[in-house]
Amino acid sequence: MASESKTLADVMESQVPSLGDKEGSEILEEFPVLKHSDVPSPSHSEFPEGGLAAWATVFGSFLVQVCTLGYSLSFGVYQDFYTQHYLINETPSAISWIGSLSAFLMLSVGVISGSLYDGGYFYHLIIAGSLLQSFSLFMLSLAKPNQYYQIFLAQSVCSGLASGLLYIPSLAVISHHFRWKRTLAMSLVASGSSLGSIIFPIMLNNLLNSPAGFANGVRASAGLVSGLLVIACLCMRTRLDPPAIPVNYISVIKKCIHDVPFVFMMAGNFLFVIGAYYPAFFLQLDSIKHGVSSTFSFYSLVILNASNFIGRVTSGYIAAFTGVQNLTILAAFSCAVVIFGMIGLSSLVSVVVLGVFYGSFAGVWAAMTAPLLTTLVSDVSELGARMGITFFINGLGFLIGPPISGALLTSNYTWWAPALFSGIVALAGAMMYTLMRLTFVRSQIKGNATRSRL
Repeated sequence: MASESKTLADVMESQVPSLGDKEGSEILEEFPVLKHSDVPSPSHSEFPEGGLAAWATVFGSFLVQVCTLGYSLSFGVYQDFYTQHYLINETPSAISWIGSLSAFLMLSVGVISGSLYDGGYFYHLIIAGSLLQSFSLFMLSLAKPNQYYQIFLAQSVCSGLASGLLYIPSLAVISHHFRWKRTLAMSLVASGSSLGSIIFPIMLNNLLNSPAGFANGVRASAGLVSGLLVIACLCMRTRLDPPAIPVNYISVIKKCIHDVPFVFMMAGNFLFVIGAYYPAFFLQLDSIKHGVSSTFSFYSLVILNASNFIGRVTSGYIAAFTGVQNLTILAAFSCAVVIFGMIGLSSLVSVVVLGVFYGSFAGVWAAMTAPLLTTLVSDVSELGARMGITFFINGLGFLIGPPISGALLTSNYTWWAPALFSGIVALAGAMMYTLMRLTFVRSQIKGNATRSRL
């Protein structure tokens, strides 16, 4: 095992030289340690950059993304089924709390699991998270109709905690095997969530609304998730020793408060996420209530998530020309406009158009989240801690956004109210990104002027 220790901060380190834009080049100039030419050749040999163990780890991490974020993004199927059949005594807002808390725990628990990962507990986290995820879904299959607390405990609390234990470590372990190819490897891993959000809606819609019923349908998805997680546990391997000195999160938080562009980015993330997941949670129910056939409506989330996958894949090429920050702003504004457009959803064609456009723009935004962070962090040793803080803030937005939309929807299905609210807060988030860009450019100009005087 190599003697060099890698923390969670190394997960995104290679994103900086791969950005190919103005923000990335400015960071490269200020921190030349990241340049390929400045790294002695022996250090390069410490990373396999491929091989059976490395690519097996990528495949295992890919499967974890399928079973965590991919499953979470399929909650729109459950939202529809619970509202119309299984939890008919509950409001749409109460039902959406199940999915939003699960997503919040998946992101926020990453602060804890990231620290444990840095301490060398990777295998403990992966095995415990896999067992808990399997247990939670099998317990969900035993939940009875109109027993809200049973579904909430199994799908929201247990599954959310399990995903939180798995999500960050499965991303971070990639840094043990790749340096120069890390961006490619992490892009492949991240695409797992899009694949999961395509597979599970198809599977669940066809099982929940068939003679198989809720119990057998959920049990089948639990079996698939369990099998994939067993394969993932067998594939993923660590390679480097844990760090001797852990990152001090308290000191990083204090620095973040005084970092104006970073504060605007976190504010943008929080506001944007509040509105951004309204389509993922309510598009299927919205289409059914507007008279679109159930057969087609069941595939509305598949259309959205397939477009999301395309947006994620193509975003890296677009960012090379526009810059990461500019592309993030463009994607956020575009998402807000499409969310406003959901007020006019009334036919099959409108469902397809809104799903394709929103999925594509949302995929670009999601793919830019991590690279955006690297453009704002001057000290890469803090990158892991800042990533944990950012995910926690994103989780807060995810926690309150869908329930607010459900409360505005009411049992009378007043569709324009949640669409208007979600569009406004998403637009506010895009404006925060714009302020982030302006303050970042100003700080860069001041920094360059200071260095030129020296």
